[in-house]
Amino acid sequence: MERQVSVERCMNLEYHGAANQSEPMNANYDLIVLGSGNPGMAAAGTVRESGRSVAVIEDRDVGGTCPIRGCVPKKVLVAAAEVLSQIERAAEHHIVVNGTRLDWAALMARKQEFVRGVPEAFARSLSARGIDQFHGAAHFIGPDTVAVGSRNLSAENIVIATGSRPRELPFEGAELAITSEDILRLESLPDSFVFLGGGVIALEFAHVLARAGARVTILEAASRPLLRFDGDVVDALSAESRRNGIEIIAGVRVDAIRRIGDTIDVHYSAASGERRKIMAEHVVNGTGRDPDVTRLDLIAGEIRHSGPRIEVDNRLRSVSNPRVYVAGDALWSSAQLSPVATFEGNTVGRNILGQSIEPDYRVIPATVFSVPALATVGLTEAEAESEGIDHIVKLNDMRTWRSARMHAEPVAISKVLLEKEGGRILGAHLLGHGSSEIIHLFAFAMKHNVTASELAETVYAYPSFASDVKYLI
Repeated sequence: MERQVSVERCMNLEYHGAANQSEPMNANYDLIVLGSGNPGMAAAGTVRESGRSVAVIEDRDVGGTCPIRGCVPKKVLVAAAEVLSQIERAAEHHIVVNGTRLDWAALMARKQEFVRGVPEAFARSLSARGIDQFHGAAHFIGPDTVAVGSRNLSAENIVIATGSRPRELPFEGAELAITSEDILRLESLPDSFVFLGGGVIALEFAHVLARAGARVTILEAASRPLLRFDGDVVDALSAESRRNGIEIIAGVRVDAIRRIGDTIDVHYSAASGERRKIMAEHVVNGTGRDPDVTRLDLIAGEIRHSGPRIEVDNRLRSVSNPRVYVAGDALWSSAQLSPVATFEGNTVGRNILGQSIEPDYRVIPATVFSVPALATVGLTEAEAESEGIDHIVKLNDMRTWRSARMHAEPVAISKVLLEKEGGRILGAHLLGHGSSEIIHLFAFAMKHNVTASELAETVYAYPSFASDVKYLI
């Protein structure tokens, strides 16, 4: 029997069905999902399709970070930066451009068009499927029960899909740093930014802001930015970043942030030990994100954890409370990517239905939407070496290739790893040259055990970036 739909008002949302005022303060479900982002939606939808009762609890906008405060609005800004990059190369195509100016306020208004109405649409989707919605900050009061507002809700299973939050900075002046969400709310473009950390978010926003006309500096504690990505491809991206005016300083330790009038001083120690200072209008916390679970009272839920890291088994289930599963950015051990979060949410939902699935992350592509984009799937060269796999490296600088010259690409590089015996594709790492799309050919081949020779034998439309795949392997 299906449950009566009950939808509560969620922040700025309209009612999508009248809430039952006589509904008891306590209720029981087959599944409660904490968080309405990609993993929460996926888990809730999968379980609800089986006819089981499901409730979703959200303390912000329905839909989560990616479509509202993350990858979707950010990509609108990246698309503008890509157009600026094309205009920069207009002379190569014998096109005369007389002046270019980015209207930041208008661009931000365009960005908002992609966000407007999204929470309402997600709320309607949940309502249409008979999934109850509650707005508020939930916390555990028992191993199978959570409190939200004045209600206590119990369930056979609970999914923690509460996402992540910016990592706390351990030095003086940390409260002065803004986040990527704050950048997406800027009504005018500041003159200068310093990013603390050289991860994905920092590189993506740095390319947008620099091309828009801001002075951008990245301070990275490690020896280079994007430490988890292949070194050769990252080095090429770093060089292109510097060519576009982005200063990257690696091997540093930030000591303090101090406001001086209308600007902020960042005090840091260089790799040499020398104390230095850099000034900017805004300092951005790009050091990474941690699971947003500290407010859930995990102890009351009998959920074993170390700080924000919940201990889970190979099926994403709490090792101490088998009723509880974790998915998305709330899970510390996997990549914080929107498609990964959806994949984990689906996996958790199917496991709740008794399918006993262990997620396989080996063939999930990822893209850094810098300009140009960097895309990757599978093993890096360092990982292949550490695993002792006998492999071949195919490294290509494609700038002189006809396809790259047609588009006047300033940087185009590929690095593909092949198993020495058998030709199995172990990993692919691309910069430019349609990387964010071409990477899926490699991911598909790896997932379905298509060898390098079989991929090369495929007939591709020509001329296209995809037609170059046969020369990359």
